[in-house]
Amino acid sequence: MRKLSLAIVIILVMTYKVYSNIGQSGSVDFNLVPDQSTATKIAEAIWLPIYGEKIYKEKPFIATLKDSTIWVVRGTLNSNSKGGTAYIEIQKKDCKILKVTHYR
Repeated sequence: MRKLSLAIVIILVMTYKVYSNIGQSGSVDFNLVPDQSTATKIAEAIWLPIYGEKIYKEKPFIATLKDSTIWVVRGTLNSNSKGGTAYIEIQKKDCKILKVTHYR
């Protein structure tokens, strides 16, 4: 009986959290990527399996917010390097990856 009560409380709390995030437009505003640090960590997690350890040669990674809705994270090209840098666009509200590329 205690487990059932606990499960019901958890479900109610989760339901409250979801509905409390619904904005005026009826869409859910989770804001899963709230800051530059989070955006950068997500970018690293996406880039590492694609580009390998060499991605760390492009540090520091620069994260900027575009149109208040999309985080753009870019690698930095060192002055003695040739080529381009990694680039990713991450939707702020739900962490959806919109674009991943490496410019040359």
